[in-house]
Amino acid sequence: MAGRLTRRTRVTRFDPAATTVQREDTLAVEEPLEIRVDGRSFSVTMRSPGDDFDLVAGFLVSEGVVWSAEQLVSLRFCAGTDDQGLQTFNVVDAQLSADTAPPDLSLERHVYTSSSCGICGTASIEAVEKATHFGHADDDRTWSAELIGSLPDRLRNHQKVFDRTGGVHAAGLFDAAGDLLCLREDVGRHNAVDKVVGWALREGHLPLRGTTLQVSGRASFELVQKAHMAGIPVLAAVSAPSSLAVEHAEAAGMTLVGFSRGGAFNAYAGAHRIT
Repeated sequence: MAGRLTRRTRVTRFDPAATTVQREDTLAVEEPLEIRVDGRSFSVTMRSPGDDFDLVAGFLVSEGVVWSAEQLVSLRFCAGTDDQGLQTFNVVDAQLSADTAPPDLSLERHVYTSSSCGICGTASIEAVEKATHFGHADDDRTWSAELIGSLPDRLRNHQKVFDRTGGVHAAGLFDAAGDLLCLREDVGRHNAVDKVVGWALREGHLPLRGTTLQVSGRASFELVQKAHMAGIPVLAAVSAPSSLAVEHAEAAGMTLVGFSRGGAFNAYAGAHRIT
């Protein structure tokens, strides 16, 4: 699977000196993944191949379908082949436990979601604001400003696929000591977060109390919502949050950090957790 993360291609390099050079470049691979639940198609997302079971598990947490490892009986790749008849590993079926309600497929939802948006096609914003099983009001762990400010560099030091391609996002889960618990990279920033959350679900770590999720891009509403559904109290981003992201973080009792660069950052919500 690791070999499918990147692909080599020939490019022609132009520069201001009016010289051209042909050389090889490394691209991040982007392929579709169909997510099935109990054999029924639920969604298709564009993603970086790899950690697909984590992606599906995290996606189901974000959708409010599951919130504990016991609810996810199995994950398996289904039949799917390319033009050469080789397995593509681009279809995953999730089997839920007998007492877990299947997702509501009656909502008007596009089957396809792009790598830039994980909630495009959902019928309405109200349908996205799902009730979580994990609250944040009693998660009173505090974080030093110095530690929060150091997380982007700690994340960047482990972005191996980005080093090779420059074309993927990253999400890293850190504990209160600043130790990296899990890092995932993907062409879609929402996929990277889902992969982290899915890892936590499968390892039995939900809710993720006392953790911070550091992301490499901006803090959109969908990322705040995914962190909220996983019980993550602190979300930090290197770029700006949206207005809806701030509103959702405030309503959820989360801490939201943006423009985290060079040790400085803005706290848009939940500044009481930062000392």
